[in-house]
Amino acid sequence: MNKQKKGVLVVVSGPSGVGKGTIVKTLVKRREDIVESVSCTTRAPREGEVHGKAYYFLTRTEFEQRIAENDFLEYDEHFGNLYGTPKSFVQKTLEEKSVILEIDVVGALNAKKAFEKCVLVMIAPPSLAELKRRLQGRGTETDEEIEKRLSRIEYELSQKDKYDYTIVNDDLEQAIKELEDIIDRHKNTL
Repeated sequence: MNKQKKGVLVVVSGPSGVGKGTIVKTLVKRREDIVESVSCTTRAPREGEVHGKAYYFLTRTEFEQRIAENDFLEYDEHFGNLYGTPKSFVQKTLEEKSVILEIDVVGALNAKKAFEKCVLVMIAPPSLAELKRRLQGRGTETDEEIEKRLSRIEYELSQKDKYDYTIVNDDLEQAIKELEDIIDRHKNTL
C-alpha cells in the first residue's frame, strides 16, 4: 500500500501588488494544516528578514551546489539573484500538510513540470489601474521600480490560461476563501 500524501502543493502567482502575499499569509495563519514554503535566495537579507523564515539565504556557490544536487523543485534568476524552492522541504512537508509556494510565473510553470500534481493558482487584479494604485500606495518602491514591475504584468497575466484557477482579488476575504476552497477540493481528491 502506498503512503498517501496528506497535503496538496499549491503554487500561487500573480503580479506585484495584487495581494498574493496577504492572501497566502492570512490563510496560513488561519489553518494549521497549510504552510508556506520558504524559498532559497542568493540576495542579501532585507532589514527584519530572518534566515529560515523569510528565505534561506545562501551564497551563490551554495545555491549552485544545490542545483547540481537536484535539490530544487524550481529555480530562476531575477535581477542578478537566484531564487528556488527546496524540493526536500516540499516533499517532507506534504506528508503532513498542504504547502503553498508563492512564486512567479516562470517558477510556477517549472514547478508544474517537476511536480505534475501541483495546483497552479493565478491571483489577478480587478483592473490594471487598481493594481498601479496599490503599487504606488505601498510606498516601498520608486516610480522607476513600479514602472518596471508594471511592464512585467502583461506577460504574467498572459500566462493565466496555463493555470488551473484564476482568483480576482477584488475582495480580500472572498479571495482567501476561494484559495482555501481550492486547497480543500484538491486535498479531498488525493
